Amino acid sequence: MAATASAAWAADGNRDLLAERVMKLSRSTQWKPVEAVPINFPTFHPQGMVKIGDALYVSSVEIKTPTKRFPQPVDGFDRDTGEGVAHLFKIDLKGNLVSEITLGEGAVYHPGGIDYDGRYIWVPVAEYRPNSRSIIYRVDPQTMQATEMFRFNDHIGGLVHDTDDNSLHGVSWGSRRFYRWPLGQDGKPTNADEAPEKLRKLNTSHYLDYQDCKYAGSHRMLCSGVTEMRVTTEGPLFRLGGLDLVSLTDGRPLFQTPILLWTASGYDMTHNPVWMETSDAGIRGYFMPEDDKSTLYIYEAEVK
Repeated sequence: MAATASAAWAADGNRDLLAERVMKLSRSTQWKPVEAVPINFPTFHPQGMVKIGDALYVSSVEIKTPTKRFPQPVDGFDRDTGEGVAHLFKIDLKGNLVSEITLGEGAVYHPGGIDYDGRYIWVPVAEYRPNSRSIIYRVDPQTMQATEMFRFNDHIGGLVHDTDDNSLHGVSWGSRRFYRWPLGQDGKPTNADEAPEKLRKLNTSHYLDYQDCKYAGSHRMLCSGVTEMRVTTEGPLFRLGGLDLVSLTDGRPLFQTPILLWTASGYDMTHNPVWMETSDAGIRGYFMPEDDKSTLYIYEAEVK
């Protein structure tokens, strides 16, 4: 019988303990499968995930018309906007859809990695192209009511709420840029009118493109992601996933480790949505790497 997992660490104060255990992971860590739960509805292209009690909240983009690259950049963009719909699903642990909402507007339809701060889920929705624009939402998980908090002139692909100093942090397309927005009493940023160029810091780590990040306590974020590579231009694609514990103060990684888990089809487990929590054994991970007909893969690692 697998060890029981704790309640969602974003809400129960286990963030620092989780970060401590993450820093004991390594390439030799044995991740033991706990369960593989088929998701019983089309998930499209999942992006981010948080677990609140016995429910999972998953952001996903439904692509209706794929983007097309331009032969040459047009107005600073390398591709057109395409068409799609941004979803936030509420799913039970048996893989059933409980409820859903749609977010975004027009060309802004690509949700990213999400974070739960104990009260709200923070969801970015952007155009499906770099150097574009985003709408930042705060969602009440009990009512599934979304509130637009602000708009920003860059593609924000993931959000983290630092509840220790009440600041919101964003990562750009490919997580190449970091942003910080101090929040006022109304939950909206006090510096949202600043030009993106004045707010951004460059990510000095090029090991992973972060897909999903969570606040990890003590001004840190735990990010999961992937790097894709080919030995030759015509060779098969190899995907390596991993975790980074990143300082929100200076944007530098404090700890990095690969996660050597793949699906039967070759997708790394950290390819898309990831949720990590402490468990009796050490760490329990929830992964949803595949599109459309997704499976929720649950693994545990024994670290104390």
